[in-house]
Amino acid sequence: MALKCGIIGITNTGKTTIFNCVSNTKAESSNFVFSTNKSNIGQINVPDPRLDKLSDLVKPQKTISTSIEIVDIPGMAKGSSKGEGVGNSFLADIRQTDALIHVLRCFDDENLPHVEGSIDPVRDKEIIDFEMLFKDLESVEKKKNKIEKLIKAGEKGAKHDLEIINEYIANFEKGIPARLLNFDEDKTRVVSDLFLLTEKPVLYVCNVDEKSAVGGNKYVELLKESVKNENAEVLIIAGRSEEEIAELENYEDKLAFLEDLGLTEPGVNKMVRAAYKLLNLQTFFTAGPKEVRAWTIRAGMTAPQAAGVIHSDLERGFIRAEVIKYNDYISLGSENACKAAGKFYVEGKSYIVQDGDLLNIRFNV
Repeated sequence: MALKCGIIGITNTGKTTIFNCVSNTKAESSNFVFSTNKSNIGQINVPDPRLDKLSDLVKPQKTISTSIEIVDIPGMAKGSSKGEGVGNSFLADIRQTDALIHVLRCFDDENLPHVEGSIDPVRDKEIIDFEMLFKDLESVEKKKNKIEKLIKAGEKGAKHDLEIINEYIANFEKGIPARLLNFDEDKTRVVSDLFLLTEKPVLYVCNVDEKSAVGGNKYVELLKESVKNENAEVLIIAGRSEEEIAELENYEDKLAFLEDLGLTEPGVNKMVRAAYKLLNLQTFFTAGPKEVRAWTIRAGMTAPQAAGVIHSDLERGFIRAEVIKYNDYISLGSENACKAAGKFYVEGKSYIVQDGDLLNIRFNV
């Protein structure tokens, strides 16, 4: 799945620190405003306790998790859409992503100056929203000019498209991002070629200090209140503490650190799983003595399409899928036990693969 999740935010929010906690590519972080001039790209393994349990049961030679691509986009400030600071190039990087993790600074630190002079995650969110809305407004107005030329040329359907474009413009001018418009497929079709920045689903991450890692703080509550109507998930992560945990090699040391914070797992693990869900992705498994593996599919894919993720030959020559539900496999302990209990299913080409399915593909090419 060639899908990307971008990490965005005002400069000096700690988003690069969070990126480094989960990515196999480490990026430099700095206390200086506009200290970087390029986006960082990394592959992130998606933590999945189900994969660990399957591996414990099957005891394969190797276990392979699924992954997503994440892009750490340099911090923005007021005027980015007009070229201020790092400017337009990074708004273009956002356009290439499929979903966004918006990191907001929710901690005080005298040694880390805020570009706006004070800590206010709601204001910071509004700055980023405005910059993306401004760019989207610019894009739809250019599209409007093209459609008006088509109307003059007598293009069929152009007047209909113009009405829809005007709806987008009116909403953007009111400060309403595209993702909150709930427009139908007919309307989104008109702007599908623009890859609107504000159309992308968003996950909010509140970067807090160590003592706020579990319950949050006043800044977190302000942010939650401001996004309560967006139907968006808000996570709390103590970025600096998580970075220290990520650097520990000993598993027991990591557990001890997490206990001190009052956590059962790193917050960044929750963030990665939430990003995976935000991208509308699901996981199915294959299990055998050589390999237990998690595979990524888009929600709603059929069995042949899922087979194609493994190898194109499996989709081309698909005959059937042998399916075991994850919970049945774990509770019964083996494929044979599932067959004996009537929990082994044979599915055809129309079967929609469910999250957590164990699949064995039968094919012939």
